[in-house]
This record gives sequence, C-alpha cells and structure tokens, in this order.
Amino acid sequence: MCEILKSRFIAYNNIEILNEDILKIDINSLAKEPKVVANLPYYITTSIITELLKANIKEITLLIQKEVAERICETPGKKLSGAITYFVNYYADAEIIANVSKDKFIPSPKVESSIVKLTKLPKPRVEVKNEKLMFEIIKTNFTKRRKTILNSLSSIIEREKMQTILKQLDIKEDIRGEELTLEQFAQISNLCIDSN
Repeated sequence: MCEILKSRFIAYNNIEILNEDILKIDINSLAKEPKVVANLPYYITTSIITELLKANIKEITLLIQKEVAERICETPGKKLSGAITYFVNYYADAEIIANVSKDKFIPSPKVESSIVKLTKLPKPRVEVKNEKLMFEIIKTNFTKRRKTILNSLSSIIEREKMQTILKQLDIKEDIRGEELTLEQFAQISNLCIDSN
C-alpha cells in the first residue's frame, strides 16, 4: 500500500508517505503543527491514543470501535468510564462526531465504528504533582473496578494512609473508584505525595 500511495502522489511535492510504526516514531518530528486523521487498528487503539495525546498534536480525528469511542467520550465518574476516559479527559475534549455502520466496510467487521474528534487542551484539565502516579492510581483502580476505592488502591497505597486521604477529601471508603472525578483522582495523587 505504501508503494501504491507513493506512486499515486509522486507529482505532489507537499505529500510525504512514511511507512513507520506509530508506536516507535517520534511524532513531534513529523510536522510543526501536526493534525492526525486515522483509521486505527482496533486492537492497539488505546496505546496509539496514549502516544498521540502525549505528543504535540492539537487535533486528532479517529475512526475506532464504537464501544471504545463511547468509553473515551464518557464523562469521568459516569457508567461507561474506564481508565482511558480519565486519560483522554486529562489531555483533551472528546466527542463522537459520527457513527459508521459495519456494513460500510469490506469485509464487514463484527463491530460498529465511530469517528471521534479529540481536541487537545492548552494545558491538562487538572493540576497534578505527578502525572505518572495519578495514572497508576487510576489504572490500578480500574483493574479492580468491582472493589471499593479503599480496597482497590490498598495494593499500592498503605491502607491507613489511604483512609486518611479519603477522610481529608470527604470521600466515602465504600465508594467505587469509577464514581470519582478526574479532580478527585488528582487530589488523591497529590495527597499521596504530600504525606510522604
């Protein structure tokens, strides 16, 4: 396909065709103000979105699995939210701009698709002292989403310390982490650092 595209656009001097692994290439080196329009492989959608949002890209338009699109565009703390919801919400505004029926593809896949637009925020949505720690807390919570916030995070934060943090933030110990806002996860992360 790369060779076909190169020959098709050979007369254009404003198009460069690259055949690279998106997870290995330095995205920031591709253009001064890059925009991304892509049809992503569904099995690595989350990994690619993670890399795109970390890069210097203001606007990203993606065709992805509908179920994943709904999770990405959900409000943190609502029913469909997952770890990816919080990650995307930290960096960008997300909206589904169209749904694409599976019968529009050849061969037809087993899943429905959606077009999602991600608009990068000028700065992250919440202030956090350690992004890596906050996302570790969020990820840990969602790998144990049936547990309460206290039980799910006790594997990475000492239980008594976690109880103190929850009390400071007026968060009930028996709440599930999926009910928390991005701001609350940021506060938990910040208090973890402050209490060290």
